Amino acid sequence: MHYFDYAAATPLCKEAAAVYLSVSQRQFGNTTSLHDEGGAAQHVLAQSRQQLAALIGVRAEGLYFTSGGTESNSLALLSLAQAGRRKGQHIILSAAEHPSLHSAAAYLQERGYRISLVPFTSEGLIDLQALTNAITEETSVVSVQHCNPEIGTIQPVRAISELVRPKGIYLHSDCVQSFGKLPLTDISVYVDSLSLSSHKVYGPKGVGAVYINPRIRAVPLFPGATQEKGFRGGTVNVPGIAAFVAAAELAQTGVQPFTELRELFLELLSARKDLFTFYGSPRAAEQLPHIVGMCVKHSEGQLIMLELNRRGFAVSTGSACQVGQQQSSMTMGAMDIPPHLAKGLVRISFGSSSTGESVKKLAEALLEVAESMHKIPSDIL
Repeated sequence: MHYFDYAAATPLCKEAAAVYLSVSQRQFGNTTSLHDEGGAAQHVLAQSRQQLAALIGVRAEGLYFTSGGTESNSLALLSLAQAGRRKGQHIILSAAEHPSLHSAAAYLQERGYRISLVPFTSEGLIDLQALTNAITEETSVVSVQHCNPEIGTIQPVRAISELVRPKGIYLHSDCVQSFGKLPLTDISVYVDSLSLSSHKVYGPKGVGAVYINPRIRAVPLFPGATQEKGFRGGTVNVPGIAAFVAAAELAQTGVQPFTELRELFLELLSARKDLFTFYGSPRAAEQLPHIVGMCVKHSEGQLIMLELNRRGFAVSTGSACQVGQQQSSMTMGAMDIPPHLAKGLVRISFGSSSTGESVKKLAEALLEVAESMHKIPSDIL
């Protein structure tokens, strides 16, 4: 199987696996235990926190380890909403935020908050004018994902910060897709909170982190917890955290030739431009090279995915957290793509096993599938 779904999940790298095994066997104590074994585990946890904080350019005391990006996003939005409650109960999200943020926003809406969604431009970037127009005196939190997981666009976090910070509005950014691909030190100074996930950077699943600026009081969802300074409950997954940080450090130094692979892939498909629609920004500074969001005309993305899978290629129909849901892609909706066209979204994402040869084979298979779909009358699809 040729794997092209790295935006959904990555394999555990051998270095992270070795760290996980070592810590599981040697520093296996509970971090809340007062004996030496507990102290050894606590030392690994503290060291991991310092290392990860240095990687993203934040203060370690504001960094909390979680079970993944979903929990990190939820905790961040709920905590910022509580911290900004006195300013107002109006929260703004980009229309294409991760489902975890829309879910947290719905929870807040049931408790009296007003939620506004800001659309994307046709290039998959947040509409800054629409964001400006949405802000009111009651706005307390804005959440904009750093990089879109379906088409790979990079949002202008600094420009957004310069727009909201003078108004006393907190800014959260979901950095799950950008971490390990872009230097987060470039944007961490402009946000009040950000979220990370381990399994996007060749670390173990079930581990993540959330940063909340220490000047903001992090409000726990369930009071009474003792782990992570009372911010969340549950025995701390020290082996997973140590492996996550090991993988993250490697991700910062290992640069894959994704730009070349992207250019090769698009060039191979250019012979039949009439069969495809590509989404994203044409400017390199606004586009992650390893994610290609596209539609095969006159077809549904799920059918294309299944046909490619039958030929030995693993791709996605969009965000992994939306697969199986009977709804259009949030990204396509944010870009005002009609639902009947949005259902055609296919996501290709490159990673450690991607080579020029495998990309060539993928392009050939995709051309074959697209051409066969093009011959089928549209009323049958």
